[in-house]
Amino acid sequence: MTRLSMNQLTTYRWSFEEDLVRYAESGYDGVGVWLRKLSDFGVERGVDLVADTGLSVAGMSWVGGFTGADAASPRENLAVARDALRVAAQLKAACLKVHSGGPNGHIRGHAMRLFRQALDQLLPFAEEFGVPLAIEPMHQACAAEWTLLTDLASALALVREYDSPGLKLAMDTYHFPIGPEGWPLLRELAPHLAVVHLGDIDRPHGVDQWRRPLGQGAAPLGGIVRTLCEAGYTGMLDVKLIGPEFTASDYETLLVESRAAVADLTTDAMIGPLRDEPGCATRPDNQPPAVDSPERDQLLLRP
Repeated sequence: MTRLSMNQLTTYRWSFEEDLVRYAESGYDGVGVWLRKLSDFGVERGVDLVADTGLSVAGMSWVGGFTGADAASPRENLAVARDALRVAAQLKAACLKVHSGGPNGHIRGHAMRLFRQALDQLLPFAEEFGVPLAIEPMHQACAAEWTLLTDLASALALVREYDSPGLKLAMDTYHFPIGPEGWPLLRELAPHLAVVHLGDIDRPHGVDQWRRPLGQGAAPLGGIVRTLCEAGYTGMLDVKLIGPEFTASDYETLLVESRAAVADLTTDAMIGPLRDEPGCATRPDNQPPAVDSPERDQLLLRP
């Protein structure tokens, strides 16, 4: 049965403790842990609090920078990643999300070699701790400082090449609001996904990754999630909303409305044995054009 979690980036201004308490009170099954919040709160205290609230950890974000694109060296980032795997194991997290880092002036082939070298060193730890690394590709317009992987097919090919229980994928519907023509790929992805982030979009992608409340954008969320569920995805749906319209004063309302939106998106068209599961339906036939289609771009850019 698919379960719903809330990502701590959504409630950016709340503390780690407030996040967990409010998520549990609002009926969420899990939490997408932000490592920075956990570190500020204290790892041992955080692990205990997660256990006390009964929330599952959909995943922990994030480690990476293995191409030398940030202030830390690749060696330092590897050490951070190993420590983060230990913490993720304590939390019983479903995954630890990983970003390769941007090109950092390297040609793509060399940058990818650096990333693969990092994976080669980290995968034995991931397998030992029982916490898979989850590679998260991003839309090209958002990826420059984060990752070399900008499409789902190449990310899937990389995971298949390693063929390790320690390496999976994370998918974000904001980055990939895939319409029906892409659902066959989703069926291939499903067995390799550790977590699915839910985000909606009604404008061209940008570096700020500003999102819309669930169900108020163009992403065919119901169809995406149903396709994944039917193909065997059993991880959490993690609500991840970023942008200026999501303010601290509205967080409690956002928790309620996001939960209701998932129910709305997945109820009307529900059929068969998935009827009682949140997140396995199609959007009505009058759904907006796909976000990255020429038709959609014309609508978004029209004065």
